Amino acid sequence: MGFSTDAIHAGQWYDPHSGAVMVPIYQTSTYHQEDLGVHKGFEYARTKNPTRSALEDNIAKLENGAVGFGFASGMAAINALMTLFQSGDHFIVTDNTYGGTFRLMDKILRKFGMEFSFVDTSKTDLIQQAIRPETKLIFIETPTNPMLTLTDIAAVAELAKAHNLLVCVDNTFATPYRQRPLDLGADFVTHSTTKFLNGHSDSVGGVLIAKDAKWADPLHFIQNSAGAILSPMDSFLILRGIKTLAVRMDRHESNARAIAKALSKHPLVQRVYYPGLDDYPQRELALKQMGSFGAMVSFTVKDLATARKVMKAFKLFCLAESLGGVESLVCHPASMTHAAVPHDVRQNLGIVDNLIRLSVGIEDEEDLIADLNQALA
Repeated sequence: MGFSTDAIHAGQWYDPHSGAVMVPIYQTSTYHQEDLGVHKGFEYARTKNPTRSALEDNIAKLENGAVGFGFASGMAAINALMTLFQSGDHFIVTDNTYGGTFRLMDKILRKFGMEFSFVDTSKTDLIQQAIRPETKLIFIETPTNPMLTLTDIAAVAELAKAHNLLVCVDNTFATPYRQRPLDLGADFVTHSTTKFLNGHSDSVGGVLIAKDAKWADPLHFIQNSAGAILSPMDSFLILRGIKTLAVRMDRHESNARAIAKALSKHPLVQRVYYPGLDDYPQRELALKQMGSFGAMVSFTVKDLATARKVMKAFKLFCLAESLGGVESLVCHPASMTHAAVPHDVRQNLGIVDNLIRLSVGIEDEEDLIADLNQALA
């Protein structure tokens, strides 16, 4: 089946009691058992829920994975992945990873004896140099947040295989509509479903998908034991959002290309970060790996004072954290999404105080351009 067909139908069924087209919200904590050990596959809602199961099967299909697991947030999904490992293990992580990912790894997991090397994974030679005997996993974010740097997933997967390492890709920005990390050799994919998968800024969640079915039992054990599960309501909302993922992403990206082009010509803008620009260094990798360029655009202006004035002047673009909703958002990464990253590290990554990040929505292109121009004016 095609992607849009799978997005609408995979893992889903008509309700056998009412014929409801949408998988119902099974808002229950427990299930009737006909006899001791005799039930319909559901015992307790932390362990399994029909609405969540439908979402997990759906996203696993879209990512061409064997199994999927829903969690209360994207960070809960990443944390679940990390609990597959133990004290003394070493991990190589994209240096420009999301601030929450950095915080989890650097401020929490280090306390339990895990070691992390944050490197520019767009350069495979730096990954090679960072590998140790105790290295277990390479964790990639591509495109990165907010600098939109790409990592060649297939090249990293080949390197990892040569050293018997696992690879996980945070695919939140690209979505499975544009990028299939498991097809490129990765072992795991994670998403913040809060973003493009849900697409309507009304749900918080995360998913973890494994390529090999051998991870089904260990990950289910972790999900059930730690209990950071995705709720039935959020599962329902994400399933609802995924149904329109393809048509939304096409509009998101069309608008983003127009925004990036307009920004690149504006005299007040110093630099634009968007893989779709003709002079972007990784444009060809974006076309090869994603087939498109995404819906996120970052740019710099003169200084923090100017950035503050521009962000305050927007009328359509809403100043807010998060991304991937149908409405356009503007964000100041240094003080919002990446505030947990030390100042000197942010500077080295390019997350400077005069950097502005846009999550381009699906409004009319001319209205977004007009709002951009009036804010910059």
